[in-house]
Amino acid sequence: MAYVITEPCIDVKDKACIDVCPVECIYEGDDQFYINPDECIDCGACEAECPAKAIFSEKSVPEKWHSFIKKNKEFFSEE
Repeated sequence: MAYVITEPCIDVKDKACIDVCPVECIYEGDDQFYINPDECIDCGACEAECPAKAIFSEKSVPEKWHSFIKKNKEFFSEE
C-alpha cells in the first residue's frame, strides 16, 4: 500500500486529493476517502494537496492513526 488517508479526513472529505490524483485511485466511503493500494502509483500528489494533512505513506502514518492502515485495507477487501 502506498498511501493511507487518516483521521483528519473524517467527515471533512475535501476533494482536493481526488482532483490531483493522476490515476483516480481515491474513493469515497461513508465518512472519509480511501486510496486503493492496487491502483496507486505512489506519486504523492494527494499527500501534498490534502488541506487536512490526513494523507501519509503507509510507513509514515503516525502511530496514533495506525488503525487507518487496516481500515483502508478492509474498505477495498469488502468491495
